[in-house]
Amino acid sequence: MMAQPDFWDDQARAQAIINETNSKKSEFDQFHELDEQVSELELLFEMLQDEPDAELQTELENKLTATKTHLDQYELGMLLQGPYDHNNAILELHPGAGGTESQDWGSMLLRMYTRWAEQHDFAVEVVDYQAGDEAGIKSVTLLIKGYNAFGYLKSERGVHRLVRISPFDSAKRRHTSFCSAEVMPELDDTIEVDINPDDLKIDVYRASGAGGQHINKTSSAVRITHLPTGIVVASQAQRSQLQNREQAMKMLKAKLYQLEEEKKAEEAAKLRGDQMDIGWGSQIRSYVFHPYSMVKDHRTNHETGNVQAVMDGDLDGFIDAYLKWHLSQEEAK
Repeated sequence: MMAQPDFWDDQARAQAIINETNSKKSEFDQFHELDEQVSELELLFEMLQDEPDAELQTELENKLTATKTHLDQYELGMLLQGPYDHNNAILELHPGAGGTESQDWGSMLLRMYTRWAEQHDFAVEVVDYQAGDEAGIKSVTLLIKGYNAFGYLKSERGVHRLVRISPFDSAKRRHTSFCSAEVMPELDDTIEVDINPDDLKIDVYRASGAGGQHINKTSSAVRITHLPTGIVVASQAQRSQLQNREQAMKMLKAKLYQLEEEKKAEEAAKLRGDQMDIGWGSQIRSYVFHPYSMVKDHRTNHETGNVQAVMDGDLDGFIDAYLKWHLSQEEAK
């Protein structure tokens, strides 16, 4: 297809084919790299059986650990078979009621997801940032760019609950805070979403400086309200009003598409007689700092006592457990 003379006539289609080609090539290359690593391990093992050697033993153990990690990552990637799993991800964080407590929790989650993205070589772009009154955030929207970004981060959609001794409470009492995460795939121009211009209320305003380094203070910010649904999106990170408008429309398109997919899923669940909550508001994970340390996912029951590692971006165990759990749920249907 890429060799055809009219390949570039439709640039959006051409880019989609190139992306798919790169995806297939990556899977192919990784598979054969793993195959070579296993062959090398077998050879080292045979050499050790013939003649034990401490240095060779250490080399084998190190290579075995590295190959196991590579294999786990490959298997995790193979679980991502959804139509938009390979897309960039739009991640929104919205602290719940509770003022400074929940807004601070929102900023902690922002740091956690930023760290996770950086560890996976994903680019993070802050599209909209609303600072908290005293600390933390009122809301934040991130565009996380990278292959499989949405496939991984779709596991994070829902309400995240924090239990800790509040640093803002002089009596040092225990507080519970909530923050919701919304995750959508960034859609390209090949996906059609019908948006009536008459249904849109568009406000233009100067980006505030409250976000500090998070935003471009010279940008002209754009807020779009979709009147029939009440969905509001905003962008203030781009360099021009036009760019911010385009970014906001992309987010609106993603939200409306997600809304339509949810409606279809709800109808399908009713037909099957399923009793399940597929809405935005379900509590998915608890982070307990006191009286003990634990992070537990309530869907998969995956948990860890290393809270600090999770807050530093170590989410792969939870993502892996979710993808396997989700696959089992789909197979059960």
